[in-house]
Amino acid sequence: MTTRTPDADAPDDEGSVLLLTLGYALLAIALVLVCVDATSLYLTQKRADAAADAAALAGADGFTLTVDGGSASAQLTDEGVYDQASDIIDALGTATLVEAGTPDGVSARVRVETVWHPPVLTVFVPDGWTIEATATSRTALR
Repeated sequence: MTTRTPDADAPDDEGSVLLLTLGYALLAIALVLVCVDATSLYLTQKRADAAADAAALAGADGFTLTVDGGSASAQLTDEGVYDQASDIIDALGTATLVEAGTPDGVSARVRVETVWHPPVLTVFVPDGWTIEATATSRTALR
């Protein structure tokens, strides 16, 4: 049985696996932090969409019923849509009502906004991002 003796001229590769492991660990931590921020941004956008949808649906209920010659019709006004939408947005408290009105007297269009602040990497986006959502809902009598 012979034992090998290390060659004096061979390069020493001791510790190179430790540096590689540390590099991969830092990369994994950075990836997790970016994923946390991306998930937070996605959820904030979904909350803004839900608030806009709820406000538009409430705004479509702010109609004035008119009966003309035996037929009834629902007519929306900008003030009625805004009042209904602002009540819902105030109750939710997750967004700010930017605009609410009716483009055609039958549809309620609502635009809301909120500000997203990243939970982890705030150094890169210190002021946050403004997230906007727009929703339209129609009123109909059957």
